[in-house]
Amino acid sequence: MAQDDRSSVLFTQEGTPSLSQLIPLSLQHVVAAVVGIITPAIIVANAFGLDQADRSLLIQASLVMAGVLSLIQSHPLVGYLGSGLPVFMGAAFAYVPTLTAVAGMGGIGAIFGAQVIGGIVAVVFGLFFKYIRRLFPPVVSGTVVLSIGLSLYTVAVGYMAGGTGAEDFGGARNWLVAIVTLVACVAFANFGKGVLKLGSLLWGLLVGYGLSLALGMVSFDGLAGEAWFALPAFMPFSLEFQPAAIASLSIVFVVGAVQIVGDLNGACAGALDREPTEREVTGAILSQGVLSVVGSFFGALPTGTYSQNIGIVNQNKVINKKVMVAASLIMLCAGLVPKVAFVLSGIPKAVIGGATINVFATITMTGVRLLTKNGLSQRTASVAGLSVALGMGIALTSGALAGPGMPEWVQGVLGSSSLVVTTIAAIVLNLVLPGREEVEPAGEGAPGSGAPAGGPRLAAGA
Repeated sequence: MAQDDRSSVLFTQEGTPSLSQLIPLSLQHVVAAVVGIITPAIIVANAFGLDQADRSLLIQASLVMAGVLSLIQSHPLVGYLGSGLPVFMGAAFAYVPTLTAVAGMGGIGAIFGAQVIGGIVAVVFGLFFKYIRRLFPPVVSGTVVLSIGLSLYTVAVGYMAGGTGAEDFGGARNWLVAIVTLVACVAFANFGKGVLKLGSLLWGLLVGYGLSLALGMVSFDGLAGEAWFALPAFMPFSLEFQPAAIASLSIVFVVGAVQIVGDLNGACAGALDREPTEREVTGAILSQGVLSVVGSFFGALPTGTYSQNIGIVNQNKVINKKVMVAASLIMLCAGLVPKVAFVLSGIPKAVIGGATINVFATITMTGVRLLTKNGLSQRTASVAGLSVALGMGIALTSGALAGPGMPEWVQGVLGSSSLVVTTIAAIVLNLVLPGREEVEPAGEGAPGSGAPAGGPRLAAGA
């Protein structure tokens, strides 16, 4: 069937494609998203020193939540929760720096307690996004995205070396596996075609995983004891409400909501030749906020839109709801099989590091593109440079805000993650410096351009 045949059900939101079309097109979305969904769970589990069972639980919950939330995007609940657009959602890298920083504030329950409040913040943002998003013009959103990418580099390199604290940290075997994985990812992304190119992260990871198997770096001990089917556990971790964790994660939830606005603009402009309606944007943000609150009680990490899946839709123009429903159900089914979560949780850290460092570099360059899309003015350079310098400088200087006379909460809120200080500084500087930059009103993006009209787009579920 010709791709440009607009009479085909593939290029309309309703109708039923044939199985020969439905299966490969839905699997393509699964392939593009699955690594981005499981990796944040693995990174967070390692940051908190969780055992194998809890690692598998986090992965299972992330897979299930991705399937449920993506399904709601295709078929909104009660007309308000969900966008009704062809978008895929899952655990987001944008939250990872703050989630790992929470490891110094308390147990993993502090993440989920903060996530409850952060989800409520996202709901409020969704209800009033027309007004709040004015605080996030490209100079601010670009600075924030740049900070996210930079703050993740030490995570990726630490994993490439084998994981901080590992007996063979920095060993030649770890670096061999990491570099082979990275080279494979880059090769598939730049020289592959079709599903090989779109799923480059997965295929590169499989190459690295195969090498690590051959080198004896993978253990399947305990796999036989895992069930073939299980529902996510309710309250696997007790909720802890740490003020510093709540403040930090709430700010990132606002950033995540801005990302959703940008990604929906990209999806609609590239595949539907229009801008998203206010109801569609509000529905997407509300569903993300509400499901984040619900997910907190099941061990699911915060979610965001997946730009790589939006890229697939923009490329092939397939907007049929049943394709996205099938992809969502496949992801949901994978999350209900604990054996799958166990195998995924056993991926060596060197493989994860090699597969994700390119993702983090892409996030950084997304921030750079946002900052320079209209040229790099002196004002933009001042806002971005000073904000990143303050955020990264404080975060990388141990105890910088913990001296005599400094309240303890200051170090917890401002000193734990570079993203918090960077975001606050960028907003304030944009408001007070002359020549204030504004966000374009919704609906003024150029249809068909594929460019977001008012928010960042982060690669690989960032």
